[in-house]
Amino acid sequence: MEMQIRKAGERGGANHGWLNTKHTFSFADYYDPKFMNFRALRVINEDKVAANRGFGRHPHADMEILTYVLEGELAHEDSMGNGSVIRPGDVQRMSAGTGVTHAENNPSKQNGVHFYQIWIMPAQRGLQPSYEQKAFPDRVGKLRVVASPDGRDGSLTVHQDMTLAAAVLKTGDKVSHVLAPNRYAWVQIAKGTVTVGDQALSAGDGAAVKGEGAIEISATGDAEVLVFDLA
Repeated sequence: MEMQIRKAGERGGANHGWLNTKHTFSFADYYDPKFMNFRALRVINEDKVAANRGFGRHPHADMEILTYVLEGELAHEDSMGNGSVIRPGDVQRMSAGTGVTHAENNPSKQNGVHFYQIWIMPAQRGLQPSYEQKAFPDRVGKLRVVASPDGRDGSLTVHQDMTLAAAVLKTGDKVSHVLAPNRYAWVQIAKGTVTVGDQALSAGDGAAVKGEGAIEISATGDAEVLVFDLA
């Protein structure tokens, strides 16, 4: 099993005052030909948005967009008529397909919001736009599938051969993910500190993994991790 580490401090990004953003892969004004994507995983952006600020209405097309909130609240509204507030434990999936516009804002007058926005390249273009949001309180102490191509176990349905599992871990907790032949994984540390195999990783770090076998994740402090399984 081979693993390539992407340290948090090596990511691109910018601090706009109201928005502090970190880009694991090339995005907006950040370009690194070595980090354009990983398999179908196109974007992992870690965003912190100040109180009462946000992203005005803007368009997307032909992309599966997942939003995962760590702290605070994020208000969403889109051209399909959806309106919601995403909170920690919630995951939202928006399939942009033939085209949508949406806005994301921090509704709090006092507190910031900290979240990950993830883009997955869909298996086919020109899909009908669609939207889902669900809460996953049962991801404590275990890897819980939150997005999959078949919506299994009550997960969100994403239009690509990939799964996303999330875990909230206490110090000493251990979880593992078995990588099948011809599959790849990306492990993103959202909070805290863990070891992945014999590698010590902390918040913002990522690891690209290939080669079949079990990926062993041990929490060396309270932590939150995302594990992508990709074709």
